[in-house]
Amino acid sequence: MHLNLKPRKRLSSKKSSSRLGASISLVLFMIGLPILSVVGMEFLERGDLPETMQWITGNQPLFMLNVGLTFFLLAFVYALVGSLAISGSITTLILGLMAIISYMKVKMIGEPFFPWDILLNKESMDIASLVTGKAALIRICAIAAVILIVLALRWVIPRVTLPIIARFGLGLFSLYALYAFGIKTPLAGKILDHAGVNEIVWDQQQNYANNGLTLAFTLNVKNSIVQKPDTYSEQALAAAAATIQGASSVQQETAGVRKAKATLADGKQPNVIFVMSEAFWDPTLLENVTFSEDPLPTIHRLQQESSSGYLLSPQYGGGTSNVEFEVLTGNSMSFLPGGSIPYQQYISKPIPSLASYFADKGYKSMGIHSYEGWFWDRNNVYKQLGFESFKSSEHFDNPETKGYFISDAEVARNVINEVDKTENPMFIYTVTMQNHGPYDDPRYGENQFKATGNLSAQAKSILETYTQGAHDADQSLQMMIDHFKDLDEPTMIVFYGDHLPMLGMDYQVYKEAGFISTSDANKWSLEEIKKMHSIPLVTWANFDMPKQDIPVLSDSFLGAHVLDMLHMEKPANFALNAELAQQVPGLLSNLIVDQDGQLHATVPESAAPLIADYRNVQYDLMFGKQYLAAYLDHDYLTKGTQTGYNAEFGVPGAAPQSEAIGSQEAKPARAQ
Repeated sequence: MHLNLKPRKRLSSKKSSSRLGASISLVLFMIGLPILSVVGMEFLERGDLPETMQWITGNQPLFMLNVGLTFFLLAFVYALVGSLAISGSITTLILGLMAIISYMKVKMIGEPFFPWDILLNKESMDIASLVTGKAALIRICAIAAVILIVLALRWVIPRVTLPIIARFGLGLFSLYALYAFGIKTPLAGKILDHAGVNEIVWDQQQNYANNGLTLAFTLNVKNSIVQKPDTYSEQALAAAAATIQGASSVQQETAGVRKAKATLADGKQPNVIFVMSEAFWDPTLLENVTFSEDPLPTIHRLQQESSSGYLLSPQYGGGTSNVEFEVLTGNSMSFLPGGSIPYQQYISKPIPSLASYFADKGYKSMGIHSYEGWFWDRNNVYKQLGFESFKSSEHFDNPETKGYFISDAEVARNVINEVDKTENPMFIYTVTMQNHGPYDDPRYGENQFKATGNLSAQAKSILETYTQGAHDADQSLQMMIDHFKDLDEPTMIVFYGDHLPMLGMDYQVYKEAGFISTSDANKWSLEEIKKMHSIPLVTWANFDMPKQDIPVLSDSFLGAHVLDMLHMEKPANFALNAELAQQVPGLLSNLIVDQDGQLHATVPESAAPLIADYRNVQYDLMFGKQYLAAYLDHDYLTKGTQTGYNAEFGVPGAAPQSEAIGSQEAKPARAQ
């Protein structure tokens, strides 16, 4: 008996030692990997090691919160997988992808990676093909190498096996912790406040820079759902309706508005054509740069002859659909979470818009875009906005291409053809694609317009390629003018861009040309913010229309302004826009321009009540109980989709209006 006990004691001691080693390995792995992951993510996203270390040492509570969130993600994956090395590899892959996507987005359009970007699918592949470069490939290779190293630890560290019940408990606790910080429960809120977290929802680039990628991303989860304004109620909407009715009466008296229809002297309703030209901007605004000849002769002539000015866009370098959203609905991105995409996130039921308004006036409302219909989910969204049809690139007949995409001239020909063959007056919302970035490849061959100035060779090439495309957009506008000027059918064209082009990484061309003082957008003055969001706007009509100067006007107020120009009665939400535009013609999340042209970082006190009405009306129409429709414009505000949407292009499954609400297919999209 005595001889048999000694080996068992040795075996028991070895087992205890092995378990202790495995437990230590588990603890070290679960703590060490999150620390190294946060350091690596911040380095990948920021692109500068000294800056990364400075952030870590200067913001230790925030750093530890990022580590904690990473730990909970690792613990949750481990609870599912049961292997340290494999769960570490999966977590590293997830975090690495977050960092590289955020890095690429910031370089492209100045916006980091948001929770709603996870919905990207086919669209992300198309965008990725345009932004690959040495810096991105180095980061991808580094992430792949780290994943392989972590996976190789499977043959180094002792195997740890937790009981199923322990893994289940760890998984539930980790999932709840992530959920708590994502929606900011009271306890999580206290922890965040104690750590000194300052969430900057109106400036997401600064939000991520201050709080760290993991924490800022997690905090944005709650922003995926738009919060109801504190002032939203039926009584508030009744008060807003009274304000709108009073404003409409004054506007009709002072402007002589003819109700119910836009009618010219000969009794005809005019075609109304909006042309939103991809990334269109005036490169001659670069004061320290000159060109061999004027690239935009049509635009510059119309600025002298017709109503023109500048629109204040909520976007830079991308996010085209957000500009469409503002113009078509009259709603503002200022009241939505920073970086959100309404087409992708919120429009799943009929929303009143210019398209549905003109349809009520006997118009054929049509969208035209020279790219595929799934981009930004326009196939579904345009239906919800009240268009009768949407002509995307799939329905172009043997189109001409220039550079990477269908040419602007081809788009102009399609607009002309649709107007010519349609008996009813038309409302057309046109979106072009030809001059979509990037511009570092001279895709138009030998550029006609040579830039001279203090520019690097790369910046000069980028600017000249962009300018060639802008010239083509200018000429496509002239093509439409040449056709419609002698037509006996009254026609109005509203031409503008969606956002400034991304001329190189880190605002390269703008910085070298002296248009801005720094490539750090967080340090821009209010005047620089305004410059980097101001887009040329020109109008033209083949009938008499008084010339107006428009110093600044938000995209969300453009629809109301055009209806005024046409002497059309404005529906409730657009009437409110017109009233607000008199006080604050420029409204962005981080910039307010008042009626005197003064710039403000926050809402002036005098305009606060009307802006509160604007926000309440927008929430009511998009997410609320449609209280406003009980007081004003019920049929317009509650209108469903058009029967037979896109039937002319053979699109099956068009639902009648009574079945349309809530019928949108859940197919998210991302583009431009």
